[in-house]
Amino acid sequence: MKNFIAACAIAMSLGLSGANAQAAGRTEIYAIPSVTLTTDQILGSRLEGKPVTLTGELRFPNADTARLPAVILVHGSGGIRDNIDFWSKEINALGAAAFVLDSFKGRGIVRTVADQSQLDTLAMMTDAYRALAILSKNPRIDPSRIAIMGFSKGAVAAVYSSSLRFRKLYAPAGPGFAAHIGLYTPCDMQFRDEDKVTGAPIRLFHGSADDSDPVTPCRDYVARLKRGGADVTLTEFPGAYHAYESHGVPPPEVLKVMQNARNCAWRENDNGQMVNAKTGAPYSYRDACVEYGVGHFGYSPAATEATVTAVRGFLKSVFKL
Repeated sequence: MKNFIAACAIAMSLGLSGANAQAAGRTEIYAIPSVTLTTDQILGSRLEGKPVTLTGELRFPNADTARLPAVILVHGSGGIRDNIDFWSKEINALGAAAFVLDSFKGRGIVRTVADQSQLDTLAMMTDAYRALAILSKNPRIDPSRIAIMGFSKGAVAAVYSSSLRFRKLYAPAGPGFAAHIGLYTPCDMQFRDEDKVTGAPIRLFHGSADDSDPVTPCRDYVARLKRGGADVTLTEFPGAYHAYESHGVPPPEVLKVMQNARNCAWRENDNGQMVNAKTGAPYSYRDACVEYGVGHFGYSPAATEATVTAVRGFLKSVFKL
């Protein structure tokens, strides 16, 4: 295969154990040609951008099924962390493949927590479409059963890739995403025609105590989608903070260097530009609405367990497992 670089095998090399070790099979690593686009370029329907080669790990379950479903996992501002491995194992345990997309390393980015301007969030959506194009050509993957799941910054890619407008511009020909899942999604941007979606089901999960990316804008976003007839639900977990299923984050923790746009409300204007809805100023992380050193992170066992149960049931239904 053109984009196949290498294959390494066995679950022990991934450090898995127990039932999930039995569920995991070999891993294949792929090069993903993409481009780096700004928000203005994407909203202006422009395709030109600086070329970049990203990587993705395709982690197979230990199954003999010829055509497997798959889930593309899109990381957040901290890059590929423990939660990505956690969800990869859960997906493999379902009998599906997990494709771990790395939007940072190929661009020389370690993390964007302290400087989100290193990579506009919507750019990760175009990366996800490029990953879909490669994954849909894999002979062991069923192209009609590829879902996308993202976390925080990566949840924007996972959720807003449901937009018909963005799919028409940036998605490959053929089947699109079979489902969209976002965990603690930033819903602070409102796009034109965002209620016109592909019809694939959309599921959002959020902590009610999240003060990094508050849930209120997501309630409004989901309400707009529902009025447009979308199959979408938002599940909230009382008392859960941002990154509530990241096992390595003790509750609650505040990252003093973190940029936080929780007080920002961005809207796309009639000229296809993202602006501050209150002031009209162009979209920028230098805007006065951006704060530093606020917002809590923390692991919640109860919210994690409930999310795993819900996501497993949802994917079983979507993939007909």
